[in-house]
Formats: sequence, structure tokens, C-alpha cells
Amino acid sequence: MTFRWRPGLLAFLILLLVLLAALQVWPLPERLHNTPYATLMLDRHGRMLDARIAKDQQWRFVPVEQVPDKYRKALLDFEDKRFAWHPGIDPLAIGRAAWLNFKAGRVVSGGSTVTMQLARLLRDDPPRTLQEKAREAALALQLEWHLSKQEILTEYASRAPFGGNTVGLRAASWRYFQREPDALSWAEAALLAVLPNAPSWIHPGRNQQRLKAKRDRLLASLHEKGELNDRDLQLALLEPLPPPPQALPALAPHLMNTLEKQGQGKLLVTTLEAPLQQRVRDLTRQHGERLEREGVHNLAVVVIDHHQQQTRAYVGNVTHGNRSEYGADVDIAASPRSTGSILKPLLYGLMLDDGQLLPETLIADLPTNYGGFSPENHDHSYRGAVPAHEALSQSLNIPAVRMLRRYGGGRFHSRLQRMGMSTLFRPAEDYGLTLILGGAEGRLDEITAIYARLMAAASGRPVQPVATLQSSESSGQDVPFMLSPGAAWLTQQALRDVARPGTARQWRQFSSSQPIAWKTGTSYGLRDAWAVGSNGRYTVGVWAGNGNGEPAPSLGGTATAAPLMLDVFSLLGPSPWPEPPLSELKTVQVCADDGYLAGGQCATRDQLAPRQSHFQTVTPHHRRIHLDSNGQRVHSGCERVAAMQHRDWFVLPPAQAWFYRRHHPDYRPLPAWREDCIAGALALQSEPPMALVYPHAGSAIYIPTELNGSLGRAVFRAVHHNPSASLYWHLDDHFLGQTRHFHEKAITADPGWHTLTLIDDQGFRLRQRFKVLGR
Repeated sequence: MTFRWRPGLLAFLILLLVLLAALQVWPLPERLHNTPYATLMLDRHGRMLDARIAKDQQWRFVPVEQVPDKYRKALLDFEDKRFAWHPGIDPLAIGRAAWLNFKAGRVVSGGSTVTMQLARLLRDDPPRTLQEKAREAALALQLEWHLSKQEILTEYASRAPFGGNTVGLRAASWRYFQREPDALSWAEAALLAVLPNAPSWIHPGRNQQRLKAKRDRLLASLHEKGELNDRDLQLALLEPLPPPPQALPALAPHLMNTLEKQGQGKLLVTTLEAPLQQRVRDLTRQHGERLEREGVHNLAVVVIDHHQQQTRAYVGNVTHGNRSEYGADVDIAASPRSTGSILKPLLYGLMLDDGQLLPETLIADLPTNYGGFSPENHDHSYRGAVPAHEALSQSLNIPAVRMLRRYGGGRFHSRLQRMGMSTLFRPAEDYGLTLILGGAEGRLDEITAIYARLMAAASGRPVQPVATLQSSESSGQDVPFMLSPGAAWLTQQALRDVARPGTARQWRQFSSSQPIAWKTGTSYGLRDAWAVGSNGRYTVGVWAGNGNGEPAPSLGGTATAAPLMLDVFSLLGPSPWPEPPLSELKTVQVCADDGYLAGGQCATRDQLAPRQSHFQTVTPHHRRIHLDSNGQRVHSGCERVAAMQHRDWFVLPPAQAWFYRRHHPDYRPLPAWREDCIAGALALQSEPPMALVYPHAGSAIYIPTELNGSLGRAVFRAVHHNPSASLYWHLDDHFLGQTRHFHEKAITADPGWHTLTLIDDQGFRLRQRFKVLGR
């Protein structure tokens, strides 16, 4: 039997194919994929930190990934009981609505499904005419063809109106109940299910009672279906309607700006703690009010949990004064600022690992000039020589510059980049030795993260990138850090000795004081003040200054930034200080005087060093000397060996010794040679017992011109091991005069190269070249 196509059936099939093709190829509304969303930022526990309205001035947050169960049940019971079964259009609901409207003589029911309501929302809620209703139905069919039921529910929930400019379930949940939708109660979910039906009823007035009655009827319906038990229903009915929505929190606006610029999306789930963020922000405002009177208008604070390697508080900029003048909207915590001395601990740790020094190793601290660069200590004094750990804890500039010159500016530049500094845009030679004193710029968030990783390494914990967003958390794999645990721990020990404001180093005497390893920095010109430190759990970084770069006479890391940092630590509370990582440390014997390896000629003590380091420098400052019975120096050419007394003597170079004596009264200079031993001593002693402090060998100096046009004078300065020695000054073989005790000479010279010769009263000679610049 042959099957024959009937014309009517054929036409129906063709029409059906055309309809299916139209459903497939007809474009969906652009708004389905191009909706402007507000930005929502949450803390690690899902509490709101900040929010910013969408470009169309609507509070419309990123849709929830899945509609919460309570809201889904309430919505479908109220709006679309057969949602799971219909294809977007519910003929039964349409027939029921038509009958009700006919009986009432007016429109009392629309018969729209949730899918049709979504279609209307995607079309900007056009007038409710039969023609528009047909278009909604067609679009509803198309939506059902392309989207799953779950996707349709999610899209509807994210676009439904909830009163005023509050759009979408997530925005309504936060605006009215201050929580995420999945934390809503039954009463709250039911209210949000009925609210889009009459969104204006949420505002205070007589309609609120009608809204509550509608909510309660829905709750009763859910109870009848077994979704709520009797107790749940009673409790839900007792819940009042929410008060008018309050302003959303704005606890971290600068961080939100920065993350948005980085393209991190419109839902930002951070690692911050909202209560801590609020307290740190309030504390920063209090300090800002005080500092404004001192000409400091901007503050920024970052707090990192170095156990978890996560940011816990981020105050990008607190501004007092003219907001536009001082850049109140700028995220200073993520902006490059001059680093001052804040990088010194990193150089110290790197040199420990490299075997170039130990904590007690003496570093020269005396007038220094490298190619015209003459660093100065903050107190404008010199100590001659200072242990490396004290040079760090006292933040001495001259030892730091000398250390960097020895370590290598290029190496240090490269290590800083690998540690996480993204602001070193120029090549190392452009920064030169100023790199260690603020010649470069760093970001507070990056510097604080480096210090946090330093403390993690010192604690023997895995070192990972510091996360600010939950989505950027480390996979658990360790990442290489430039310092070994041993070097990191020794560096933190040195930083524990930094004097706290107002207490010097007496903080250890108070049981309430917690151990903190910290460092300050102040940029050249008094424009940036830093304080970064760690206790056993947290690392805190503070920047203070003016956003427009304006200097402040009272600005300083210790006086300006450190008090806020220490108050933040008080807010955080004490944490146990980590035990030393003994497996990463070794003990070496060093001279008690200078911290170099003992060569058998000095009193020794034990010194910890990084286990993998190879410090091999034997003390250069201990010398075996021979004395006669009167304590004068002799040698075998002028005294019998049997009559000699042999001593091991701590001897610093003349320039270092001259400044060192001022801070160490017990320092004993070398005894003078016995008169009959001087001739032989001149041949035996390779280094003269004197030094020229200014000018340095090979340096170029400028001699000023007097008001009358004549050439002025420059004051040259020399020092001698023997405080009572006399020096005879010669310039280009012309005798200039004699000095005793205090060796300074005012000298004039024509432009060009010259030779200065110094001869002491025992015949020792020092010759040095220098250049005088032209006018």
C-alpha cells in the first residue's frame, strides 16, 4: 500500500519546519548577552565590601550561578506551576486568565509564564497589548528552544524588577537583606518571589500590608505542598518586611577600581575580612586627621596574612583635605612611589645568602663618594664601622650604598624583579647606587607582599604568591623566593631591633609588647614615608605622604607611617614569633670585634649563618704586633725577639678608626713605633697610618668663587691612627703647612689635576690625586 501525502499534512510539516528553522536562526535579543552589570565585591566569607552601580544606573549584579532552592520553589508556586512541562507558553494558564478577565470585565490576570515574563523583560517591558503578547509568546518559544529550564530561571531572576532601580535577585537580596540569595529565609525568598508582580509596593506606605498579605499567602501555599513544616511557617509569618534599603557599604573603593581596571569581572570575591577592613579604615582615618595638621594628606594601608599568603585589609587611599588636589580617587597602594630605605632588608638577606657578610660583619661608615654620588646618613654623622645588622636596624645609608656596590646593582635589580617588583621599568645602570636609597619606585601592595613572603620563608612556611582574589589563590605549589629560610630569619631578627617611636629599644621590657620585625623608609625630599613590618601572623604595610607629590617638613617613616603600622598591629593582637629554622642555619666562629671569621688572632663568639652560604673572609682587622717593655712597637731589626711582648690588636683603617673611636671609647689605637725602629718600620708597613677623608682619591671637586671674583678655598680633611700625630701638607710639591690633632686644611687650586702629599712626624707618607673642576 503506497502512502500518499495529503496537502494539508504536507503544509503543516512545511510550516513546522519553517517554525523550527526560525526558532533556530532568528537572533535572540542582544540584551540577553550584553547586559550592563553593577560591580559587587565580597570578602572571603561572602560579606559585602563594596559595590558600584551599573552604567545604566541600575543595581543589577552578576546573576547567581544557580537559583537557590527556596526562591525557585516560591517563584514557581506563585508565577508558573507548570514551568517544568510547558514549552514557554502555558495554554491552561492563558485559558484561565481569559476566563478570569472575561468575568471581571477587565484585565486581572495575564497568563504569562516565567519564560514569557523573561521575554518581556528582554524587550524593555513594552505595553501589554495582544500584539505584544503574541511577540512575547514567540520569543518565549525561542528562549525555550535555546536555553535550558535552569538557564531561563537564572536569566529571569537576574532581570526581574524589585523596586526602584534594584534589578535582579542578587541585587534585591543584598539591598533588602544584606546577604547572598542562597542565605535567604523562607519569608525573604517568598517576598522576593511576589515582589516583581508589584515592585512599587516595597516602598513604605499602605501597600506594604498588601505586600505582606501576598507573601503570607504564598508561604501558606508552600506549607500546603509540604515545603514548610508548621514551625517554619509560624516563624516565617512572624518575620517583618525589610526596612527601606540603606546605602551599600563602600569599604574598599580603591581596590575595586584597581581590580576592575585589571579586567577581573563584575563579581569580585576577595580574600579580605570585612570587619578588619572596617576597623583598619577607621584607624587610618583617625591618624589622617592628626597628620593633616602636619601637612600630610594621604595614607594607605595593606594587611597580609602571611600564614595563608592572602590580603586581609586594603585601604588604598584615605585623604584629608582637598580631595581633587590630593588625588582622593587614586589607589595609592597600587601606585609607584619612591621607596626610600624600604629595600635595604632585601639586600641584607641576599648578601647573607651570597656569603658576602654575616650579621656581625663590620661595614664601613665614613664619608663616601662614588662618581659624584655622596650618600649621607639620616643623622649626618659617621660611625667609622658598624655591624651589618645594626646598619640595617638603624637604616644607615652609607653602609647600605657600600653593600650594594659590593653586591652589584644589576644583580640586585634582577632579584627585586623576581621577588615581585613590577615598577623597575628602567635598566639597572639608570638607577645606579641610588636604587637602595629610593632612586626607584615601588608599590605598597607589592612591597608588603614581598615582606610577607620574607616572613613566610623565615617561618619555614611554603612561599606562594600573595592573593587578593579568591580566584587567584595559589594551587598550593611553592614558588621560588630569592632568600633562603635561614637568611630570611636572620634578616627578620635584625629588623626586630628597629627602635619604636617614643620607646627606643625599651619595648622588650613590656610584657604587653609583641615582637615585630619592621622597617621604615623616607624618600628624598620628604615626599614618601613607609613602614612595613611583620609579627608572627600578619604583615602590615603603611604609606604616608601627599598624593600630588607635595613635600611635608615633618614627614618621616618613623614619625609618620610607623605609629599607624604599630596601631594596626595592636588591633590585630599578638602572635607567637616563629622558632628559628635550625635546619636552615649553621654556626660559625667569628671575631667578637669585627664579625669576620676568626684567624686565630682574636677573641671569638658563635654566629648563625644561612646553611648554604659560604662566608670565607678571615678577619682583616686583627694584627699581630710586637711591643717592648714600655709598650712601644718594635720589630726584629731594632729589638731582640726574646725581649718582645706579642699582642693581637684590633686595628681599623685610619679613616674608619677615627670615626669609630667617637662611638667606642674603649677602642685602642696602635701604639707608636719606638724612635729607633721608625726607619725599619717604613719598609715593613705597607699601609700608611693616615687617610684623607676629603677629597676622595680620584674625585673631582669644585672650588667656589668669592664675591670679589677671586678663587675661594676648599677644606681638606685627614685623619691619623695616633690622635697626637702631626701632619705636613704638600700640594704639587709645595709645602702648605702643618696640622696637629685636628687635621683640616683650607686649600685653593687652579682647575685641573693635582697631587696632595701628607707626611706624618714619623716619616710615613700618603699621596693622593684629585681634580679641580673649572668655574
